[in-house]
Amino acid sequence: MFIPSGTRLSDLAHEPMRLVRKDGKQVLIIRSEGRVFAIANRCPHEGYPLSEGTLGAGCVLTCNWHNWKFALADGRALIGRDPVRTYPVELRGEEIFVDLDDPPAEAQRERALKGLDVAMADNDRARMAREVARLERAGFDARQAIVHAIVSRNERLETGMGHAHAAGADWLAMADRAPDEDRKLMAWLEPIGHLAWDTTGAGEFPYGGRTEHWDKTAFLSAMESEDEEEAIARMRGAIADRISHRELRPVLADAALAHYADFGHSAIYVLKAGQLIERLGSEVAAAMLLAEVRQLVQATREERLPEFRHYAKFLAEWSETGTDPLAAEAFEGLSVEGCLRRLAASAGRSHRELFDALLGAAAWNMLHFDLRFERATDNPIADNVGWLDFTHALTFANAARHLCEEEPSLWPKALLQLALFVGRNAAYVKSQDVGAWQVDDRAGFLAREQASLYDHGIVEPITACHRLKILFALEDELDAAPDAPWSSLMCAAVNRYLNTPMKRHHGLRLAAQARDFIAREG
Repeated sequence: MFIPSGTRLSDLAHEPMRLVRKDGKQVLIIRSEGRVFAIANRCPHEGYPLSEGTLGAGCVLTCNWHNWKFALADGRALIGRDPVRTYPVELRGEEIFVDLDDPPAEAQRERALKGLDVAMADNDRARMAREVARLERAGFDARQAIVHAIVSRNERLETGMGHAHAAGADWLAMADRAPDEDRKLMAWLEPIGHLAWDTTGAGEFPYGGRTEHWDKTAFLSAMESEDEEEAIARMRGAIADRISHRELRPVLADAALAHYADFGHSAIYVLKAGQLIERLGSEVAAAMLLAEVRQLVQATREERLPEFRHYAKFLAEWSETGTDPLAAEAFEGLSVEGCLRRLAASAGRSHRELFDALLGAAAWNMLHFDLRFERATDNPIADNVGWLDFTHALTFANAARHLCEEEPSLWPKALLQLALFVGRNAAYVKSQDVGAWQVDDRAGFLAREQASLYDHGIVEPITACHRLKILFALEDELDAAPDAPWSSLMCAAVNRYLNTPMKRHHGLRLAAQARDFIAREG
């Protein structure tokens, strides 16, 4: 509906721009080259007043703060990214009328999601925040932006599911716990920003359109032979049959634990994909399942590496006859083979006892990680060890426990793979005074550290998401077994990890290893 703006053409004869305030809006009325325009006064970049801008030739207005330029006719940004809102204008003699009605909600939704696409392509976190806020203001659940981001960026994932998805469910949980709307929006933005970071500049990697009827045996066979096309076709059959992720999870878990896949990432992703679908609903299920299958197919099979070569033998010979009692201390200082052998000697004990012993050993390793390896500049590539080598033992253990409780036949693989973590990391620890890291108030510690993530200040999304995932894994394991023998040790280990500066850029090491590599290249 057009209403009087309170401005006449004669008012613009000497001053071509006039700011008016109507219905809570600041509207800039502009006369340029014989035409009259009305636009929002706030620059869509950072909100500075366009009334302080410069009017140029061609009906273009420049925001003087950052030189963004807008075409007055349609509001598009000629320099910059976000368009400025325009309002219809009608002249009735000398009087200028404007239509300040908001567009229909669905049009606002479409504009926000289109803007989100542009923001993600530019990896422009500030615009992502504005578009999600616009979506929310229009009356929509802001989580629709996360759904849109997952679906729209899915075919830009060359290796399938990644950390952005894996942390997504936990960020949504953080949004649910947020004490105010700003922190809630921040948590919603994290998986969107992480997906943008991961896919900026990426090409297109379609998943293939062929569909075959769902068959568990055929699917697992395709996974084992690393036949992505066949595995995707079988998964499309499951999607067509509306088989839920929860129903598929035992099969996906079987595929994830068939190998020591991606240093445990595959098992973590199976659990986290399901949690994300549960939080966002069926709209993301197909995209998540396809991304998950691609990751499982392409995952490295690290039990084939020399340091883990004994895994296959101990898995083939697994027999739940050994009854030696087992505690975390039994693994201290053992090699990978030693850990596997010690675990096998107790294989007849309860899965819970074995799990607790291995998780306790992993906690001891993390608490005693020798930081010299993370900070070294002259070490060989094989010794490029950092905090994440240790924290993944906990996040893997958390995922494996859930998957094995649903499908107990997977326990031998999960336990032996957890032993690989313990044995491998044992080479990078040292005895040291760790008393300062003791946690006396677990609930307070978890709440404090989780709350700090609402304003974590970390540039790389993957680093922030690792901190989030380990806190949720610890919380979940403590809820499942609050009196477990490893509980105090793991709290101290996580406390040390979270509160020790992490070296994220290894410039000198990179240079030294590159020169050494080229010298040996022959």
